[in-house]
Amino acid sequence: MSSTPDTPDTWRKPPFIANRWLRWAVYLGIITYILWVGASMPIDWERVADGLGRAKRIFGGAFPPSFDRSGLLIDGFLESLKIALLATAGGVALSVPIAFMAARNIAPLPIYYLGRAIIIIARSFHPVIVAIIFVKAVGFGPFAGVLTLIVYSIGFVAKMLAERIEEIDFGQVEAMRAAGAPYLSTLVYAIMPQIMPRQIGLSIYQLDSNLRASAVVGIVGAGGIGATLANAFGRYDYDFALAITIVIVGAILISEGVSGMIRKRIS
Repeated sequence: MSSTPDTPDTWRKPPFIANRWLRWAVYLGIITYILWVGASMPIDWERVADGLGRAKRIFGGAFPPSFDRSGLLIDGFLESLKIALLATAGGVALSVPIAFMAARNIAPLPIYYLGRAIIIIARSFHPVIVAIIFVKAVGFGPFAGVLTLIVYSIGFVAKMLAERIEEIDFGQVEAMRAAGAPYLSTLVYAIMPQIMPRQIGLSIYQLDSNLRASAVVGIVGAGGIGATLANAFGRYDYDFALAITIVIVGAILISEGVSGMIRKRIS
């Protein structure tokens, strides 16, 4: 059957805004706003120019990297690893019940709102802000880092796990309820097997993410290799700071590769 001029040979996705003039007006408005924001930002260009010279001195002092204090570096990295492991274990353990609370298809409405409120609060603040709060509350050190990353883990793992619970095959739940199974048995035998692969994958991903975040929260005093890095910059030991940065990048690359292989095996 031959095509006619009214029947195009290829399909094209319709534009988000059908009216051509309105569409270009929106595009122009967005571009104008971005240019206005850039022009109105209080940027001290003289200070930026001076900063280029300071950056040259920093990078000049950073090469070659110094691994002379490898013992201090290893201690900081091992502390970060301990923080990430403890925070992941605690965060995942707390995320499972919170996820059940935040799943609309199995939780009563008041419990659902409470679970969602906990997740929203945990996701509302950057880990650095949470770390500052815990450092003020419990003092400097790894304990503040563990508490910070537990909150960080709940914000991600509980949210993703709750969404997975809302996507389960509810027929298994209804079958166990019809057989007279109690509520806890229904959760364990009808829901947990369906969400277990997602939970394992999320736990592995969160361990990898916590290892990265532990280096960041340590800069504000929450322990780990981030604290070692902050101290190196404070002493103007840029060559040692570069060595620490190389170790952090290498550890994250290894962690990413291992977690990727594990997720591929369980998927």
